[in-house]
Amino acid sequence: MAPPKRKAGGRITPKGTRPGTGNVLPTAAKEAVRTSEGPVRASQASSRYTPPIPKYEKVSPPWVPVLMFSLIVGGILLIILNYLGAIWSTNNWYLLGGLGLILGGIVTATQWH
Repeated sequence: MAPPKRKAGGRITPKGTRPGTGNVLPTAAKEAVRTSEGPVRASQASSRYTPPIPKYEKVSPPWVPVLMFSLIVGGILLIILNYLGAIWSTNNWYLLGGLGLILGGIVTATQWH
């Protein structure tokens, strides 16, 4: 006889057990989990604490946005000057260099807080 099929989703382990061990929690442990504010959340029950990052560490130095805008504008100017023929030789390497500068500006923008 085939085992009964489970419904999609829902609880896998029986209520009141610890996943992986199959042991039922003692009644004292069940009562300790219930508090006056409701059940203890996983973040409260964990013994590990990760403090938030201080604001002074989140602030980027002032050169980051300057570098970002300089790279983006420099890349756009290099591509425009190549198409206008203002550079001594029009060649695809200048287009690639302009796109590289724009990409460098975008990568720098990801580091700006």
